[in-house]
Formats: sequence, C-alpha cells, structure tokens
Amino acid sequence: MFDPIPPLEVLLKHKVRFVLIGGFAGRLWGSNSITDDLDICYARDDKNLEALASALRELKARLRGAPPDVPFILDAKTLKAGDHFTFVTKFGSVDCLGTPQGSGGFPDLMRGAKEMLIGSLRISVASLEDVIQMKRAAGRPKDLVEVEVLAALREEIERQRRDGR
Repeated sequence: MFDPIPPLEVLLKHKVRFVLIGGFAGRLWGSNSITDDLDICYARDDKNLEALASALRELKARLRGAPPDVPFILDAKTLKAGDHFTFVTKFGSVDCLGTPQGSGGFPDLMRGAKEMLIGSLRISVASLEDVIQMKRAAGRPKDLVEVEVLAALREEIERQRRDGR
C-alpha cells in the first residue's frame, strides 16, 4: 500500500506550499476508498515552483507514462509552462495540479483548507466540500462513486455537529 508520508516529508522539507487533494484528502475526511497516489495542488508563484522542482528532483520524479527517452527538464520554468503533472517517484506516484478541475487553484483551496495531522506532519487538506466539487468536476466513474461516499460523510459530519458531538 502506498505510504504518503515520505513524499510529504520531502515537500515540507523544501517548504513547498501545497494543499492535499484527491483520494488521500478523501481518506482524511473519512472515506475508506483506497488510493495509490498522492495528489497535491501547488502554489504557482516563482519561489514555490523552485521549491517544488527541487523537491521533485529529490524524489527522483519522472513523468508517468512517458517513454524514458522523452526529454523533460524538471525545473521551475517547465512547471510554470504546464499545470498538471503526473509523476512516478522513488516512493510512488505523485500528481501535481496547479488548477484542479472544479477549483480556482491553490489560493481558492487554501481558503477552505483544514490543517490535519498525517503521522506527525501538519498538512493543509482541501475542505470536504472542495474535494467533492473537484471529484464531481473530474467526472470519471471512480470519482463520481467517491462523490457519493464523500457526500454521505458530509451529511454524517453535519448531523454530528447538529447533535453537539
């Protein structure tokens, strides 16, 4: 099973500004769905792009699904020229999205993000509502199934809040 802690430690070590999104964010909100990658939404300013490129180089990131001979320079300039990158790293798959579907990107997601503990790491995690919105916008069958699971979790959380638990 994929362990998100090692790549998260590297991202934090390099002071990358990001919000955790995708399947692991859903799990932190209570979903029992299995995921085998880490999805982040990253800030797109120059300083953060430098930090992200440095972290990805330490993670030995390479483009997922691309032939090994495809030229790819992992630097801030390349990251700035794109928005969505899917990588394989020495710890597993890490997907870096500048502007995930259904969101306005990092500033938008940070407004609703909640700081959560993953092991001993403090990570900004997209709000449950934002995770649902991004999954709905992605529209893949597996995402739409997860929307139903997450919507049920949202209802349970709201019920518990109303009942004072």
